[in-house]
Amino acid sequence: MNVGTIVLIGFILDLVFGDPRSLLHPVVIIGKLIQNLEKVLHKYKKIGGVILTIIVVGVTIIVTYFISSYLEIIEIYLIYTIFATRSLALEGVKVFNILKKKDMTLARKELSYLVSRDTHYMQERDIIRSIMETISENIVDGIISPLFFIVIGYFLAPATPLGVALGMGYKAINTLDSMVGYKNEKYIDFGWASARLDDLANFIPSRLTGILLIPISALFLRYDFKSSWRIFFRDRKNHASPNSAQSESAVAGALGVQFGGTTSYFGKMKDKPTIGDKKKEFELEDIKKNINLMYGSAILGMGIAYFLLK
Repeated sequence: MNVGTIVLIGFILDLVFGDPRSLLHPVVIIGKLIQNLEKVLHKYKKIGGVILTIIVVGVTIIVTYFISSYLEIIEIYLIYTIFATRSLALEGVKVFNILKKKDMTLARKELSYLVSRDTHYMQERDIIRSIMETISENIVDGIISPLFFIVIGYFLAPATPLGVALGMGYKAINTLDSMVGYKNEKYIDFGWASARLDDLANFIPSRLTGILLIPISALFLRYDFKSSWRIFFRDRKNHASPNSAQSESAVAGALGVQFGGTTSYFGKMKDKPTIGDKKKEFELEDIKKNINLMYGSAILGMGIAYFLLK
């Protein structure tokens, strides 16, 4: 079986089934490794964080490479677990359905599992904005970046499982960032290396997503292609992260909404730069439009990857 087909099967499995919660998931194992190493290395602060990052990413790539060498079915399963397209869509649909029932308390609770911002004060438009920002940012983290590294690996060494190994290596980087890459007192030094490596890993994929995949998807979906492209170039740097606004700006332009603004984190209000033009207020259907853009970007990205790998 050629590598393009292997990646395509893993991608389709994710679209159909989402995360295999009842089976062994590599990210859970990576998370346990991070937790155990943190107990030993945290006291060494920044150097400990560098060592943690090297060990976790290195071990993940090496182990994935060798276990994928045995059977194609293992290779396909691991690729399947790398993507998060359906799971991300389901989180958005869950919040959509709760808001449709006007259960604000439950909507705030569900959103709190997905974001670090305070949700207890949020009104419907705040919840819609927050879930859309999360979906927009995770088009990169959960789909395009891992696909990017999978393609690089298989393109460089098509007769080996280097693609799945690099893809899983990216998942290790992303997991490190989500666990220790915080700018708080506990992790400002220890999580520095993880956060910087995550920024570097997402640098090219985030820009490909914002400049190409989302605008073209908007064109096919009959959203505002021109505005998506224009807002990307204008607002793609309006974020503390060098990568987050790349996809958020393209989505905001395509749907005519404005992300950013005043947001509460850990009891403190923060004025974030705005992204997009406020052509209208947030509406419940915007969540589904955002999910459509996510699926469109994922399928378009997979189509390009298959063409490169076939």
